[in-house]
Amino acid sequence: MLERFSNFNKGVQYMLIASFTFAIMGAFAKLASESMSSLEVVFFRNIAGVLIVGAAILKRPMQHVGGKPFLLFFRGFMGFVALLAFFYNIAHISLGDAMTYSKTSPIFTAIFAWLFLKEKLSLKAWIAVFVGFIGIVFITQPSGFGFSKYDWLGIFSGVGAALAYTSVRELKQFYDTRAIVLSFMGVGTIGPVLLFMISPYIHAPELDFMLGDFVLPHGIVWFYVIAMGLFATLSQVLMTKAYGETKAGIVGAVSYTNILFSILVGLMLGDALPSLMSSLGIILIVFAGIMVVRDK
Repeated sequence: MLERFSNFNKGVQYMLIASFTFAIMGAFAKLASESMSSLEVVFFRNIAGVLIVGAAILKRPMQHVGGKPFLLFFRGFMGFVALLAFFYNIAHISLGDAMTYSKTSPIFTAIFAWLFLKEKLSLKAWIAVFVGFIGIVFITQPSGFGFSKYDWLGIFSGVGAALAYTSVRELKQFYDTRAIVLSFMGVGTIGPVLLFMISPYIHAPELDFMLGDFVLPHGIVWFYVIAMGLFATLSQVLMTKAYGETKAGIVGAVSYTNILFSILVGLMLGDALPSLMSSLGIILIVFAGIMVVRDK
């Protein structure tokens, strides 16, 4: 088995490992969520990144043109709120479903790039978008009352991430990559602090995904938090290496193995197997996502 793995393209190898480590990150986030709010999980997820990226900037200062501060903030803000929705769902629904929702982002990115960046979409890409939306309906299985709160947050985690990724395409012309990453992690660190401060004065159960009290981790929870940050950073490094080694379409397609890894890891944590309808929805979303990324 190891010999077969070594025969894979380097980029494919990196992305397979990245997909697995990202699923492990999700598992530690789910475990940490048993002792703290999802808002605090987001805080610790981002502060680890700020320290690592900050150290890299100190070692090698950034060099860029700049000039798009509002777009840079928009990228950071959308990434932050998408992460709030993502981690809230990790805490409340199966790990596989939460990851599947987040992997709808390429479908929405294709739409936003067409709308805002005037990028052309082929017939194959439009078919993929349509198939992806059918997959979302199969996973959400709306009743007479419509989508549940987790469905809406799951869809938003994909939409928010897509808006952030779309802005990155424009920002890359003006900013160092580390500045773009830091905009996300910086907002994702300062944002929770502000929300911690106002949370005691807001009593709105429907907004619990973005509110919470700060509870100092203790015992094993520190291990969960630190491991989450390390695996998140490792997966980002591996993804970057993957895209540097192989065509984006191939690497993007391989990234969907993250859903399979997340389902398997979720089962170990006690998640139930996806229902037949959910499984079909996952397959359709994976198929649509692969069609979109391979169309680039």
